[in-house]
This record gives sequence, C-alpha cells and structure tokens, in this order.
Amino acid sequence: MNVWKDIRTFAAVSGAPLLLGALFCYGIGLGVLAPMNSIYMSESIGLAKGQIVSVFAVSALLNLMVTIAVGIFSDRMKSKKRIAMYAAIVCMAGLLLYMRADTYGEALAFMCIASAPSGLIMGQLFALSRNHFARLAPTLVEMAQIWLRSSLSVGFFVGLLIGANLYVIATFQGVLWGNLAGYLALLLLLLAHRELNPGMPGGPKSGGAAAGVGEPFSLLMLLAILMIACADAVRGLYLPLVVKELFGRAEIASYIWSVQAIFELLLMTVSGYWAARYGTKRVLLLGGLCAVLCYSIYLSSPPLPLFFIVQPIYSLFVSIKFGVAMGYVQRMFIGRSGFGASLYEAIILMATLLGYVLPMFVEGYHPALFLIPTAMIVAALLLTGWSMAGDRKRKHRSSAKAM
Repeated sequence: MNVWKDIRTFAAVSGAPLLLGALFCYGIGLGVLAPMNSIYMSESIGLAKGQIVSVFAVSALLNLMVTIAVGIFSDRMKSKKRIAMYAAIVCMAGLLLYMRADTYGEALAFMCIASAPSGLIMGQLFALSRNHFARLAPTLVEMAQIWLRSSLSVGFFVGLLIGANLYVIATFQGVLWGNLAGYLALLLLLLAHRELNPGMPGGPKSGGAAAGVGEPFSLLMLLAILMIACADAVRGLYLPLVVKELFGRAEIASYIWSVQAIFELLLMTVSGYWAARYGTKRVLLLGGLCAVLCYSIYLSSPPLPLFFIVQPIYSLFVSIKFGVAMGYVQRMFIGRSGFGASLYEAIILMATLLGYVLPMFVEGYHPALFLIPTAMIVAALLLTGWSMAGDRKRKHRSSAKAM
C-alpha cells in the first residue's frame, strides 16, 4: 500500500476535485449550524428541552423514511446527481422558512422541510462517487470513499469555526445564512460535475455496481454500527449543551469540535489502511475503545482544557465510524451502490433519532448523560466480538472440510 501513489492516482481522476469540493462545501454548511441549532431553538425561539428533542426527532424520522425509500429505488434511476440536487433545493427552501420561525409548530414544520431531504444528499453523493471511481480508478474505490468523507469532515469543522464567528458577529441569523450558503455552493459544484451513468461512454459497466470485493451480510455488525452511531449522536447533540451548562459560553463547543479537523483527514486515511491490513472489525473495536475512554473523561466533569485534549482520541473513533464503517456497509451491497450508501445513511439517521430520545431519561444537561453512549459502545463491542467469534468458527469449519 503506497499512500502517495494512491493520492496521486486519486488527484488524476477526472471529476475528483469537483466531488471533493462538493462534499467540502456541504460539510461547511452542516458545520455552521450543527452545534448551534439546539441553542438557537432554546434561546431565539424559546423552546423547552422536550420540544427541542421532538423537533429533532420528528425531522430525523422523516429524513430516515425519505432516505431509505429513495435508496431502495435509486439504483433504477438514471441520475443520482439529480436526486441530490433536488434535495439541496428543498433544504434551502426549508432554511429560508426556518429563519422566520417564532413558535414550536413553525420550528417543527420548517425544520422538517430543511432537513428531511438531507439524507438523500449524503447517500446519493457517495453512491455516484463509488460508481465514478469504480469505472475510472477501480483499485482505489474504498480509499476514494474515505478521502471524500474526509473532505466532508474537514468542511464540517471549518464550518464549526465559521459558525462560531458568525454567531459572535451576526447572531443566529448569520449562522443560518452560512448554512444556506453551504447548500448553494454544493448545488453549483454538482451542476458542474459530469455524472457517469450506465450506458454512457466511460460510465459504470454493470448498472452502477461498484468494483471491489463484497462483504457477507451481517445483521450483528449492522446492529453494532447502529450502536456506535447512536453513541456519537448523543454526544453530538448534547455536548454543546453540557459544555454551555459547565462553562456558560455556547461557542466553546464549536472550538472543541474544531480541534478534530487537525486530525480527521490523517486519521481517516490511516484507519482506512489499517482496515485493509488488519480487518474492518478489529479497527471498529479500536474505535469503540477510544470512545469509551473519552466518554469516561466527560463523565468526570473535567476542566475545559481536558475537553480539548481528548478530541484527537475521539477523532480516531469518528474517523473509523465515518470511513471504515461506511465502506463496510456499502460492500455488503456491492452491486447496489445507491441502496448500500443510503442504508448506511439510514443507520446514521436512525442512530440520530435514538440519540435524541434516550437522554430524555436524564434530567438537565449534566455530564451523566454520557453514561448512555458509554453503554451503547460497550454493547457494540460485544456484538462485534460475537461476530468475530462466528467468523472464526466458520473459518475453522471450512478448513476442517477442506482437509
């Protein structure tokens, strides 16, 4: 495995810079709003904790339903790019309405419009990129997916910094306009990208099937990945609120998350090569252990510098969740790139929905909330270990039959 050679090959692929740029800009749009949205609902609209959770939960449920429904049929559709573009336009319209929300009902309705189609963007972008690299650089498909996901992550953390400064300069309205600008940039870059469709010269040969070796279907591993994603969803929603409760400043959460940007691209690349060398499940175990360590530190109500210090460790966990786990799910459905990418995104959305609801059983925004993601990661580690034990038994039986 030659990293520099792979990077040069990736950079030489036609259309790769546009895909990188599209995901980077989309990441900026997401990052501008993500840590501030719950605070916006609380301070600007005046929603209570239960109302905030219900807004997120209902919009996430709709997003999940739309993503999996379109994912089932997307491999029969001619253009995945067009699906992502239409979804971005609907999200932009929803944001314009969300800026004017004054009541719980308006916030719920407009947030659903702004976020329900967003899962289509992620799912279809990764499906069309898998098809793209399967044709133009088949030996690089998995690492290309990881680098594209890294681009989104780096954009997300750039967006966090932008969002924190927009909040200081232009309050929450500036944050919402920044989110809108990210969608607009994504839309323009997608317009410029030439999608490789089946039947076109240079298009995928097998109806969009991605090149590469598939993975056997494993319900245990899908459940483990769901638990991993649930844990990160709890942390993603409640860390800003816990930090504000502990230190009194909303923008600190954006700065804490931005530390990950320094490490994410490197660690996502490293974890991808580790998965190729040591196996996906072993790398998922490593990521889970990193998460347990970080949540244990959060539980102790540490001083502010420690929140920053543990970010690189948590960055490894997130890199594995977004890079290695995503590729693993997609390879389970190697011949249906649209469905595989949409299924992973649906798992993330289902995890987000559960992550919003479960902490309701803990009063307030105390660090004790992080007992919930800790338990989820432990469950994921047990499921992964169970799956690995099953793999060893099957391998042993196969060897015994061959003798």
